[in-house]
Amino acid sequence: MTQPAPVVDRQPVDGACPRCEQTQLATYDVVGEAGWETVVKCQHCLKSVSRTRANRLGPITLLVDLV
Repeated sequence: MTQPAPVVDRQPVDGACPRCEQTQLATYDVVGEAGWETVVKCQHCLKSVSRTRANRLGPITLLVDLV
């Protein structure tokens, strides 16, 4: 029995990749060396177009964070 691979929810972003000039950009949360980050990456060559600090638990939002 095999387990299905986890799926990351990726949202399409308008624009073109500065490296390969493809228009396949998407934004999603990843764990980087600085913790959780929201990235915009080219889905063709995987170049990071931008990175911003995300919530401390990434896609998980605690009720305490909403207060």
